[in-house]
Amino acid sequence: MQFLLAFIVVAPLLGAVAALLPAPPGLRGRNPDQAALRHGVTVTGAVLVAALVLAAGFDHDHPSRMQATTDISWIPALDVRIHLGTDGISLPLLVLTALLTFLCALHSYFKPPAGPSPKAFVALVLVLESGTLATFAVLDLLLFFLAFEMVLIPMYFLIARWGGDRKQPAAWKFILYTLLGSVLMLLGLLLIGLKSGTFDMVALATDNGRGLTASVQVIAVLAIGIGLAVKTPMWPLHSWLPDAHTAAPTVGSVLLAGVLLKMGTYGFVRILLPVTPDGMQAFAPYLAAFAVVGILYGSLACLALARPGAKGDLKRLIAYSSVGHMGFVLLGIATMTPTGVNGALFANIAHGLITGLLFFLVGAVKDRYGTADLDTLAGATGAALYGRTPRLGGLLAFAAIASLGLPGLAGFWGEMLTLFGAFDPAEGLSRPAFLTFMSVGAFGTLLTAAYMLIVVRRVCMGEKREEPRPVADIQTYEFAAWTPLAALTVLAGLWPAVLLGLTDPAVQKLLAGGKS
Repeated sequence: MQFLLAFIVVAPLLGAVAALLPAPPGLRGRNPDQAALRHGVTVTGAVLVAALVLAAGFDHDHPSRMQATTDISWIPALDVRIHLGTDGISLPLLVLTALLTFLCALHSYFKPPAGPSPKAFVALVLVLESGTLATFAVLDLLLFFLAFEMVLIPMYFLIARWGGDRKQPAAWKFILYTLLGSVLMLLGLLLIGLKSGTFDMVALATDNGRGLTASVQVIAVLAIGIGLAVKTPMWPLHSWLPDAHTAAPTVGSVLLAGVLLKMGTYGFVRILLPVTPDGMQAFAPYLAAFAVVGILYGSLACLALARPGAKGDLKRLIAYSSVGHMGFVLLGIATMTPTGVNGALFANIAHGLITGLLFFLVGAVKDRYGTADLDTLAGATGAALYGRTPRLGGLLAFAAIASLGLPGLAGFWGEMLTLFGAFDPAEGLSRPAFLTFMSVGAFGTLLTAAYMLIVVRRVCMGEKREEPRPVADIQTYEFAAWTPLAALTVLAGLWPAVLLGLTDPAVQKLLAGGKS
């Protein structure tokens, strides 16, 4: 188990180095570009298999206990250690990251990205995967920061070199926002480590803030919270996200929405809730307020983009929907209750599955019709996907309905549990305020249903016209890349205990100060 977790974190990094080296004579094949893309599929596939074996060997009877741990001294002077481990909170995120990265590599093999060298593309995707997996596996504050920052450069280049229109401004906006937030986060992490005498996240969670004064906790939450909120993204620190998603290639959008946004909310749960409980309690009402404003703002922005004549980009609309969905995650965390935090973790996974699928589908629509503009897709040359490409249209409608939180699909449980958490927040938090937040969040679910159904009506429905050229329905490789996401969306919706059985004991222990 120790070897498996270490392999999962390190293998993509080694694979990235190997991707840039000349291929051995027997593996070059006739097409070097395809050989590089095949290398990406092989490495990400091996990491996914290792993650599934790790999940199968995980002690599901004790998900609150850190398992597959490695603890090696790295910088003795600062007591920084190479400390890895996984529990019921991080394991689902590790598997989700490995799955989405493999599906992106598989998709890229059959649909190579338009841009520079595929070797560089594969290397960047693998570095991105390694940094994301390390973020969910490390248990040292400084290592967490290094892993958190490791994903910035790969995503910058994926947007700037393989992106679409206005890719350079979008890439710069992405990296400047996240770097500025990261400076504050580093100061907060250093403050916690120096004041408590350790950077070990397990020891800090067990101490539960007893070694930190209330003022230190408040400052740490403010500094670290801003850095995490930028990555989440929380309104009003979200403005980099729509531009980045609109400009990014399909694979970049899937990874950005599916796993990178989860790094911010994971930091709130793994670091701020257990390590600085008093500081979190002071800021929880404000975090919840920003969260529900983000829910409303994201939904209203989507409604504005979906209306006829708005020239709304479908990728941009889904990006704004992520602001609203991540608002539910932040609301659940702000309740500081097991119900709310479990809902936040469930919504994290559901958003990764559903929004990853949506970006795959929108990328396919854009490839077929040359645009993601809603007015163009719904105009005289409208897509009318049900009649033209029924399987693609049906799957797009399925993903949209899952995103609006239909009961029986994964999107329902996370949002419902966060609202239940807001109904009865933790002791010391204002219940009237959180009841207000709950009401606003519930109204946001209605707005989500409104804009998603408008999108389905405008893109999928309509009169079937004579095609100027044949439009292909779902291809075999697309079916292989998208089916796991659709199947897991149904499984998580019908059998939520699979995920909640992992997260709940770990959340209970985390909120109890390390006591089971």
